[in-house]
Amino acid sequence: MNKILQITLGIVTSIGGFLGAGAIATAAEAGSVFGFQLIWAILLGAICVIFLVEMSGRMAAVSKHTLASAIRERFGFNYFVIPLCGEIVVDFLGLAVEIGGVSIALQLLTGISFQWFALPVAMVIWLVLWKGNLGIISNGVSLLGLITLTFVFATFKLHPELTQIGSGLLPTLPHSNTAHYLYIAVSILGASIGPHLFYFYSSAAVEDQWDEKNIGANRAIASLGMGFGNIVSLGVLIVAAMVLHPKGIQVDNYLQAALMLTQPFGYWGFVLFAASLGIGCFGAALEASLSFTYIVAQALGWNWGENLKPKEAARFSFVYTVFVFLASLLMVVGIDPLKLTLFTMAITVLILPPAMVPFLVLMNDQHYVGKYRNGWISNSVIIFTIALSFVLAIIAIPLEILGG
Repeated sequence: MNKILQITLGIVTSIGGFLGAGAIATAAEAGSVFGFQLIWAILLGAICVIFLVEMSGRMAAVSKHTLASAIRERFGFNYFVIPLCGEIVVDFLGLAVEIGGVSIALQLLTGISFQWFALPVAMVIWLVLWKGNLGIISNGVSLLGLITLTFVFATFKLHPELTQIGSGLLPTLPHSNTAHYLYIAVSILGASIGPHLFYFYSSAAVEDQWDEKNIGANRAIASLGMGFGNIVSLGVLIVAAMVLHPKGIQVDNYLQAALMLTQPFGYWGFVLFAASLGIGCFGAALEASLSFTYIVAQALGWNWGENLKPKEAARFSFVYTVFVFLASLLMVVGIDPLKLTLFTMAITVLILPPAMVPFLVLMNDQHYVGKYRNGWISNSVIIFTIALSFVLAIIAIPLEILGG
């Protein structure tokens, strides 16, 4: 894989991992309700995901195994079926959320209800997957996704004080509405550390035939690509904190969220928000579709690959075809995209423990990574992430009830 595709793979992964409906909704909700107080959650999620993405890419380059195939081989199918089933549910809801995000963006621009756009959006997603390849998807989405830097430019125009940003670097419980604060924190972390990100990234690395020569590039991709997503996500929170929070506007729907860019950019801010939401969600929808299809095909031992023609991987193509259109039906029936987004991001943490534990074993197994085994820093991060994932999984459902 050439250098351009290596870089854009990192950016498209960050768009799917950070800049879809989950990241935009949770960051906007956090900023509008709690101001700058939840900046720490975005930064914590970014640190964890940078290390985990780097590990999944390193293992793929050295062992030629995707994360899914390595878990199945090392832990057995009986264990692998646990993260597999969880990922299927979360990816299905996540894809519905992303289709809803694109549809809402079109509603903002046209005034036509998002339900009417769900099936046409699904058709376009399917067509890109059917006709395109990994290079086209990576280059096209990453280039268009640069529009999400609008939130960063808006941050500079609003001139936040460093003391305001600094106030959110350490966790501090609010005096009221604590359950909702913790619920949004869990949702932010769920949006940031979703396992589909690592299944997609490792599969794409194997498909593009990475080897040990790509180890250095992988480290740069993980840092720069995930850093790109983190900066934009922070921009969403900061803009919401400066524009919506002082006015007491809480983000209960995407129309309210769209108001955050009208202060720095006027009318065009509304258009830029819709474009950022639509493109970010479209990229995330492609990634969610491929992540789901990759893990199913690898679990069942099918021929797989987005770079293969549909007839060369017929079952692979059939799975994403069915998956995309079924997910769109959740939007057709009128389920609220924003509420489904927050719910999906919160329950994502339930599947983190069985997906995180294998990292510690695989990244220290000489059979898979040889001399590229984890050092003490990487092992410390993954141990912390495993502990965090168990805590989040335990508190997710209670917080869903109390603060969702």
